[in-house]
Amino acid sequence: MVTELVRINKIKPNASNPRVIKTLKFKKLVKSIKELPSMLKLRPIVVDENYIILGGNMRYKACIEAGLKEIPIIVADELTEDEKQAFVIKDNLSFGEWDYDLLSNEWDSVELDDWGLDVWQNEDDINNAIETEEPRPNSDRVVCALCGK
Repeated sequence: MVTELVRINKIKPNASNPRVIKTLKFKKLVKSIKELPSMLKLRPIVVDENYIILGGNMRYKACIEAGLKEIPIIVADELTEDEKQAFVIKDNLSFGEWDYDLLSNEWDSVELDDWGLDVWQNEDDINNAIETEEPRPNSDRVVCALCGK
């Protein structure tokens, strides 16, 4: 399979996709795409021969929100209708589990939360995030380090 770069308006969302994303997580996904657009090249949107999305509906919506004009895709035109349906579900399954001991000892909980992983908030990580946060120019508004509001 070959990855190709196409105009975003060529892609069609899958009306039968049962996966949804809540507002805060969607905002985090948009932010992650803006901060690391190369992620899309490493994990392109998968479409069928009609350019209907089989895998990556939420990333597609986030790309639109991020203002992207082109996105990488893979056309999976060899799948049967049954295989397409199975792909839509299987692409969204998470079979593994997180090692929370490793996460708590080796990773920054504020970054993990910022990247979209629902985890506890380590007080040391929060304090570090507050201390290292750059002041916003011309802003008297106080922003919560946890939720960004």
